[in-house]
Amino acid sequence: MKKIILSLLFIVFTVITVTAQLDRSQRPEPGPAPEIQLGEFETFSMDNGMQVIVVENRKVPVISFQLTLDIDPVLEGDAKGYVNFAGQLMREGTESRSKEEIDEAIDFLGANLSTSSRGMFASSLTRHKDDLMDLMSDILLNPVFPEEELQRRINQARTGLQSAKTDANTIARNVSSTQVYGYDHPYGEVMTEETLDNISVELLREYYNTYFKPNVAYMVIVGDINKEEARELMNDYFSQWEPGEVPSQTYPTPVPPQGRRVAFAERPGASQSVVSITYPVVLQPGHEDAINVSVMNSILGGGVFSGRLMQNLREDKGYTYGARSNISTDPVVSRFVARTEVRNSVTDSTVVEILHEMDRLINEPVEEEDLDLVKSFMTGQFARSLESPRTMARYALNIERYDLPEDYYATYLERLNAVTVEDVQQMAQKYLKPENAIVVVAGNKEEVPATLEKFSATGEVEIFDEFGQPYVEAELTAVPDGITVQNVLNDYFDAVGGKKNFDKIDDMIQVMTTSIQGMDLTITSYQKAPHHMRVETAMGGNVMSEQIFNGEKAVVTSPMGRQEFTEGPEFEMMKMQAVLNMEMNYEEHGIEKSLLGIEEVDGSPAYKVEVLSPQGQRSLEYYDTQSGLKIRTETPEGFARISDYREVEVEVEGKPRVFKFPFKVEQQAGPQLMEMTVEEIKINTNIEESRFDID
Repeated sequence: MKKIILSLLFIVFTVITVTAQLDRSQRPEPGPAPEIQLGEFETFSMDNGMQVIVVENRKVPVISFQLTLDIDPVLEGDAKGYVNFAGQLMREGTESRSKEEIDEAIDFLGANLSTSSRGMFASSLTRHKDDLMDLMSDILLNPVFPEEELQRRINQARTGLQSAKTDANTIARNVSSTQVYGYDHPYGEVMTEETLDNISVELLREYYNTYFKPNVAYMVIVGDINKEEARELMNDYFSQWEPGEVPSQTYPTPVPPQGRRVAFAERPGASQSVVSITYPVVLQPGHEDAINVSVMNSILGGGVFSGRLMQNLREDKGYTYGARSNISTDPVVSRFVARTEVRNSVTDSTVVEILHEMDRLINEPVEEEDLDLVKSFMTGQFARSLESPRTMARYALNIERYDLPEDYYATYLERLNAVTVEDVQQMAQKYLKPENAIVVVAGNKEEVPATLEKFSATGEVEIFDEFGQPYVEAELTAVPDGITVQNVLNDYFDAVGGKKNFDKIDDMIQVMTTSIQGMDLTITSYQKAPHHMRVETAMGGNVMSEQIFNGEKAVVTSPMGRQEFTEGPEFEMMKMQAVLNMEMNYEEHGIEKSLLGIEEVDGSPAYKVEVLSPQGQRSLEYYDTQSGLKIRTETPEGFARISDYREVEVEVEGKPRVFKFPFKVEQQAGPQLMEMTVEEIKINTNIEESRFDID
């Protein structure tokens, strides 16, 4: 039975560099910090306790409303995920409007409207403000949290979790969250399939009824409106919102470990490792160190290409395409993180270099030239941010919410420009903790953990699962006596039509459809014995990419160009994929299969079979113990869930033969999970050899 081959389209990002014609023989002296004119804001309180902030801006006839709840994070426990669902479902229907009616109203107004667990944002032309506020107040005051919409969101989340299990970036984030913040902190909770099982509409309503109160709410209005107009508008649409007591929450403040820890999680068969060095940091918004810390972090790796992590790991060592670090402010607790992705063989070397760059900032003053470059970058970044109404709203809100000086942002550039070399080193000495960090790595369990022991203060590498829980080896049920891997495979061959019948298939055409980011794709594969293959990926009837193997040469054509292979790993991979009925004749091609045991897959017991290719690539196959059918595969690239087997009757050598093929495959492609549907299968149509010609 043929393997399913997916041709993916990748987006190429182009960086445009504008170069000015300057005399570069001398470095220009930095000028004074530019003056920033922030729009003034006015405030007033409503009778129900709601605080309203008005930023008048008459430049364009638009207006935006940002509603924010000033509440503590909520520990969700065994129902992690329900708080976010409560925010999402607020706009999915009210007592008087269905989801479709809400969507139509937003489209008719040409507005934007989104809800979250901590508030709501909406914007439109000023002339639509009354209609928009009517819609906002209805959504805020009368949500119904439809059961069917919740179930749809939960199902989507389940699908996403399947991808997360094999996505190294998600795995590393999960482990970082649980180990930095702890399992008893809201920031350390991770959603799992088990927590999804405990989410109900009642929980969503309970969250809404408890925390959505005007006396803990801020409304920031930015745009073509003044304070008195805003007061009238708010009274018309939000005065009926009733106040109530809102519980406050306190949690233990996470602290860095006494000695460096190493936390590892497996990404099966991974050729690369995601490396993250992290620990908690207490740095609240408006803290006197906040600007100096952001400058120090930018020098280390905070989004500037000249950052030391980028220059070291990418430009000098060639380990990665990118390396970044971050320290953000948070009213509860924040964290430091330095992150990159590298090949397995240099994982330990990468950790050495990140720790080295942290130590260097602690022990050595930075060059004045490097400091000036970072401050210039941050100046431009800040100035550009002022173009967004949401940024203005956030600044005004922060001033009120965190009791900042009214000129906090107006004087930001002045204070940024005043940061010195000494300030940077002081911040590094205070906030960089290479000896008290958690080294988090998600990667190949066979190659990486042993190389990380030297970074742990105890010499121990702690192993976690994909959700950040201590790793427990999956329980495999012993296989009954007498059952071998060949028994399992023979049952599978019989279930799909019989090995002898498959050996009589000379060629096959299979048409599949799927969707990626809203784009409908059709994937047509042609195979002809013994090892000819052509795969075409089309969008809107136009072929976007092709893979061809003619037994001697492999060619891949895509919008990125054309590549030819006559040897090497790409050639060997396509050669194996091109073999018709490979599964029925695996031994002839040097493939080794072994039976590991019985494991539960999607609620059903399945034989777990390990597959080792001649090139040393390891993968797993799962066969249902009752039906004999293959139901799942796992490779270093991801997984595929296989289902909806259907009978296909074909005349072979003058006799009708019945084969079974899967008509539904859920295939992971990076962080996405794509559902592919087989539309058509044709067997022994005498495909012409010219179909596999390579120009």
